[in-house]
Amino acid sequence: MFPLKNPSPDFETFREVLVDRKEPERVHFIEIGIDDEVMTFLSERMTGETIPSLSRTSEEKARLFREGKEVPSLLEEEKPYWKSVIDFYYRMGYDCLIVWFPLALFSTKSRIADDTATLSRGKRSWVEEKEGVVTSWETFEDFPFERISPKPNDLLSFLEENLPDGMKIIFGGALYDLVGQRFMGWECMFRSLFVEPDLVKAIFDKWGQIVQERYKEAISYKCVGATLQSDDLAYKKGTMVSPDTLRRLVFPWFKKYAALAHNNGKLFLCHSCGNVYQVMEDLIRDVKIDGFHSFQDVIVPTWDFKKRYGDRVAALGGVDVDKLARYDQNSLRRYVRKILRNCMPGGRYALGSGNTVTNFVPPENYLIMLEEGLRWRPRK
Repeated sequence: MFPLKNPSPDFETFREVLVDRKEPERVHFIEIGIDDEVMTFLSERMTGETIPSLSRTSEEKARLFREGKEVPSLLEEEKPYWKSVIDFYYRMGYDCLIVWFPLALFSTKSRIADDTATLSRGKRSWVEEKEGVVTSWETFEDFPFERISPKPNDLLSFLEENLPDGMKIIFGGALYDLVGQRFMGWECMFRSLFVEPDLVKAIFDKWGQIVQERYKEAISYKCVGATLQSDDLAYKKGTMVSPDTLRRLVFPWFKKYAALAHNNGKLFLCHSCGNVYQVMEDLIRDVKIDGFHSFQDVIVPTWDFKKRYGDRVAALGGVDVDKLARYDQNSLRRYVRKILRNCMPGGRYALGSGNTVTNFVPPENYLIMLEEGLRWRPRK
């Protein structure tokens, strides 16, 4: 079945399905990320081609940043990678490709351990949760915020020239995650909310403005059909900070990003892991998101979300990554069919993983998820 012989990407129909203007005639797919190891494994077996590595170009960008030079959003050596990624998504039946806005590889604190996934990358890193690199007014003033975010024009121009007809980009960025994970460190941010709240607000506002500028640049491109705000606001039991803190520091920026997208005819989508249901009404009514992504069945299964919110916002993805990684093939097929049976009627749904297709997901399970989507037919 894969790769598809005659893919027919159709972002405009995908868009109409998500905003409840069109009853779906087929399943549309979405992923906010597929690990390179998964794409490489499948590409080598399906087409004999591989996904070029970005390790050397990442090292080159890191060198340029350390030397105080301009870091472009696209190096010549990166072009084969992006062509391969576009081709992969196209041949797997996607209408869109999510591209994250470029970041220079500035120094951060992290933890490194062996990667024990099936398709191991050797080592896996985690953010250091105690303290980051911007922890005081002095480090705030010295930190090169503008330099770590290259303008995306080179990258987007190249992608626009190479996307197949009918396919578009969803351009993604982060605010809360960058401040908590990489700038301040989670523990430092949580503590500073009480002892130095003005510093926390200054960092959110500084980075929030840069994110807005990058979105503004991106939506001028015809190939960009939506923007995606990707911020993990919560954990299993609730939001990581109080809802009022999010309303004060984060959601005003989300509202600006959503208005920017809508005023330019684009969709505004939101990804957040964890239990965000204390603030879901804020996201739907106040921010005005068009679609929500990231689902864990232990929090709220996709079909329950669709029942509660599906008349106002699209559900994106929803195949729990734990089940995608662990289920045997028959159990996984039954599970995906249940999601489609409950979520496809009435539109406002696209199929994909509940988070990302990680390198510990068996590639055959990923293909089963897509196969069930291709086999779905609307009820007559």
